[in-house]
Amino acid sequence: MDASKNSPQAVSNQNPDSVPVYTLWQLVLYALKLGTVGFGGPVALVGYMHRDLVEVRKWISEADYKEGLALAQLMPGPLAAQLAMYLGYVHYRNLGATLVGIAFVVPSFIMVVLLGMAYVAYGGLTWMQAVFYGVGASVIGIIAISAYKLTTKSIGKDKLLWAIYVASAAVTIITKSEIVWLFLGSGLLVWLVKAPPKNLFKGGGMKSIAFLSAPLPVTTTIAGTADWTVLTQIAVFFAEAGAFVFGSGLAIVPFLYGGVVNEFHWLNERQFVDAVAVAMITPGPVVITVGFIGYLVAGLSGAVVAALATFLPCYLFTIIPAPYFKKHGKKPGIVAFVDGVTAAAIGTITGAVVVLGQRSITDIPTVLLALVTVVLLWKMKKLPEPVVVAAAAVVGLLVYPGANI
Repeated sequence: MDASKNSPQAVSNQNPDSVPVYTLWQLVLYALKLGTVGFGGPVALVGYMHRDLVEVRKWISEADYKEGLALAQLMPGPLAAQLAMYLGYVHYRNLGATLVGIAFVVPSFIMVVLLGMAYVAYGGLTWMQAVFYGVGASVIGIIAISAYKLTTKSIGKDKLLWAIYVASAAVTIITKSEIVWLFLGSGLLVWLVKAPPKNLFKGGGMKSIAFLSAPLPVTTTIAGTADWTVLTQIAVFFAEAGAFVFGSGLAIVPFLYGGVVNEFHWLNERQFVDAVAVAMITPGPVVITVGFIGYLVAGLSGAVVAALATFLPCYLFTIIPAPYFKKHGKKPGIVAFVDGVTAAAIGTITGAVVVLGQRSITDIPTVLLALVTVVLLWKMKKLPEPVVVAAAAVVGLLVYPGANI
């Protein structure tokens, strides 16, 4: 790979209006930090990226962020990881997407592998559910703040976008899932209303939308049709998970349960629940639970294969369509399409706060933890989220009902 093609000068020659005000290594270090201390799952992580990179540091424009969020919602794979990769692509193309993606994922991967080692060595982590009891409630407060900031910043006063936002939130709450066709339909609706097709037939604009409306892949079960070695089964199964599951990292959990527990019988139900809890109490993308599962199934090699198989498809689904977004992203029709998808995405994120809250806010202590988190982050703008999460973990250990830790 020719690194010179990814230099700021080369990028500025390709797009004179977009000269980076930061170095690639500054962005990589930011991704490394976010992957190390970024608690809260995909909803919170996309909020952190908007706050830090768009509002505070102004490294990424609002338009580029919206394009990245729209692409991450339309493509299968984990939401936060794909958005991070796209933001790395904005100014530093494939090299930026690659390095940022690795930096974002590796810290949490190391953490879940270490937890996997402890889990195997000590016969389970009995304190995990107590920690998740506290952390889960606090995380709801964190993502509620993130969802509020994204809503007020991106939706504005546009009545059509508000209608899409409310509808998407309602659908998410009712169905408890993210529906990719809702994002596509919202984008097409805003495009037709605000920039009719006659504006897009010239200059190849339709081509840049055509690839988004192509038939989407359907989940297959090829991993269960051959008697392969365990590592090969892990590779194929987790590649399916990364390539065919739409929505945030949480959307992959039902798919993983069906294969890991019911089809292959690699883990029992208690082990699988613990695997999900590990993902929720560690920073970084929730989908990194695949590393923990892979370790329990086949040790370190299983963890590495599961993680690579899961994240490689989402990496390809980011860098392959990214040039279309960059090339045509400023055209009125594409801007309208992205606005519609973004409104639906943020509505879905807001709906996810309610869905996750129903699972994590179960009694008075968890209600208080969530409310205290919101108040603290609202009043103390510079209070680091990891400090709040750590305090919530301690509270969870102390007040978890029926705990014998």
